[in-house]
Amino acid sequence: MDLNIYFDHGITSQIGLFWQQVRAPLLVPFLKITVILCLAMSLMLFVEKVYMGIVIVFIKILRQKPEKKYKWEPIKDDLELANSSYPMVLIQIPMYNEREVYQLSIGAACNLSWPADRILIQVLDDSTDPIIKGMVEQECKRWASKGVNIKYEIRDNRKGYKAGALKEGMKHNYVKMCDFVAIFDADFQPEFDFLLRTVPFLVHNPEIGLVQARWKFVNSDECLLTRMQEMSLDYHFKVEQEVGSSNHAFFGFNGTAGVWRISALNEAGGWKDRTTVEDMDLAVRAGLKGWKFVYVGDLKVKNELPSTFKAYRYQQHRWSCGPANLFKKMVGEIASNKKVSIWKKFYLIYSFFFVRKIIAHIVTFIFYCVIMPTTVLIPEVQVPIWGAVYIPSTITLLNAVGTPRSFYLLIFWILFENVMSLHRTRATFIGLFEVGKVNEWVVTEKLGDGIKAKTSMKVSKKSRFRIGEWYNKVHFAEVFVGLYLMLCGWYDYSFGKNRFYIYLFLQGMAFLVAGFGYIGVFVPNS
Repeated sequence: MDLNIYFDHGITSQIGLFWQQVRAPLLVPFLKITVILCLAMSLMLFVEKVYMGIVIVFIKILRQKPEKKYKWEPIKDDLELANSSYPMVLIQIPMYNEREVYQLSIGAACNLSWPADRILIQVLDDSTDPIIKGMVEQECKRWASKGVNIKYEIRDNRKGYKAGALKEGMKHNYVKMCDFVAIFDADFQPEFDFLLRTVPFLVHNPEIGLVQARWKFVNSDECLLTRMQEMSLDYHFKVEQEVGSSNHAFFGFNGTAGVWRISALNEAGGWKDRTTVEDMDLAVRAGLKGWKFVYVGDLKVKNELPSTFKAYRYQQHRWSCGPANLFKKMVGEIASNKKVSIWKKFYLIYSFFFVRKIIAHIVTFIFYCVIMPTTVLIPEVQVPIWGAVYIPSTITLLNAVGTPRSFYLLIFWILFENVMSLHRTRATFIGLFEVGKVNEWVVTEKLGDGIKAKTSMKVSKKSRFRIGEWYNKVHFAEVFVGLYLMLCGWYDYSFGKNRFYIYLFLQGMAFLVAGFGYIGVFVPNS
C-alpha cells in the first residue's frame, strides 16, 4: 500500500515537474502570440460589424430602397403586342427525394402571376427513390393537364449535384427562348407576385444581372434550434445582404429565391460544381464581369429551416467549407481582375471572404473556446477586458438587431453559436486545405411540417424522440471541448482570479448537450 502511494506521488511529481518545465519557455510565449493574433482578428471582425451597422442605420434613415436607386415600373400590357411585352421566364426547381415538400414548391411556381405563354417551369428531379420520382412526375403531369407549361427533367447520374442539375437544365433547346431564370429550392414557396416585383428590375436596368429576395422561415418557432438559426440568418439577410447591395451592388447569391439574367449567367461561365457553394461561385464570377446585383429585402419567400441538429450540421459544413474553398480558388482571379475597381476587389477579398467567411468562424472557436479558457490554466497570460468582454459583447448585440423578438434568447444564441463554431472552423480548414470532405454534399432534410401543418397527426413523445445507436448520436469533438471547458471552469473557480468560470461552465454544458446529441432530437409537431 505504501509502495502504491509512493508510486502515485512520484508520477504526480513528475507530471508537475514536466508542466513547470514546458510552461514558462514554451506554452507562455506561444499563448501570448496566439492571444495577440486572436485580438487582431477580433478587431477586424469588430470593425466589420460596426461598419455594416453604421451603413444599415443610414439605409433605414434615408429609406433607401432598390426601387429608388434603379428604374422600376410594372410591365404594362400591350393590346397590340399581347403578352409579348412580358419577357420569357424560366423557373427551375431542383430537387432530390423531396417527398415532404415537392408539391409545395411546384404548386407555388405554377401559381405565379405571369402570362401562361411567357413562363416555363422546369422541375429538375435527381431523386434516387423511384416512388418519389413517380410522385413528382405525376404532380408535373397534373399541372400540365391544367395548361401550365411545365417540364419534368431527369438525368442518369447526380454529377455536380445541384449545380450539375441546373447546368443540364440550361442545355435544353426550349431554354434558348428564355430571357431570365428564377430558381427555387424544393421547400421554397414564392408569393404569386414574385416575378411581377423582381423582373422589372432586370427589364429596365440592363446592367443588373441578379435580383435576390429575402427568405422567410415558416418553422422558426418549432423549437429552440430553429429560433437560433433564425437569429443568425436574419442578420445575414437584414444587414449583410442589404449593405452589399446598397454599397457595392454585390452580395452572395443565396442559391434560391432569385432571378438571373441568363446572358449574365452565361457570360460568367454558367454553373460550376468545383465547390459546395455553386451559388456563391456564380455570383463572384458574374460580379467580376461587372454585373450588378439587387437585393429586395421586403420581398420574402417562405421556406423551411432544418429541424434536426444532424441536418443543420451538414448544412453548416457545406456553408463553411465551400466559401473557404472558393476563396482559395478565386483569390488570385479576383486580385488580377481588370473590370472592377480596386475598392470592389478589396471588398470581395477582405470583407466578403476573409473576415466574414474565414476569420469569423476561426476567432469564435479558437479565441473564445480554446485560448481564453487556457489562460485560466496559465495565469501569466492575460486577455485584456476589451478583448474578453467589450468586443464580443458589441459584436453580439449588433448581430441581435436582426431579430429583436428573440433578444431574450441572446445567451442561448451565444452558447449555441460558439458550439457551432467548432464545426464551422473545422469545415473552414477543410475547405482551405482541400482535404477530407471538402466536396461532401448532403441534401438538407426537409420535414414540411412547418409549412403545411399536419394537424391530423398526433405524435407521441416517444415517437418524436429520435433514438439511435450511441456511436451515431455522440459527437466526440464537442464532448472533448465541453469537458475541457468544465475543467478550466473548475480550476478558475477553485484557484483562479479571472472570474471566467460562469461563462466556462455554461459554455462547457452547451458543448456537452450538443456532444451527446440533445439538440434537435424532437421532430416538430404542429
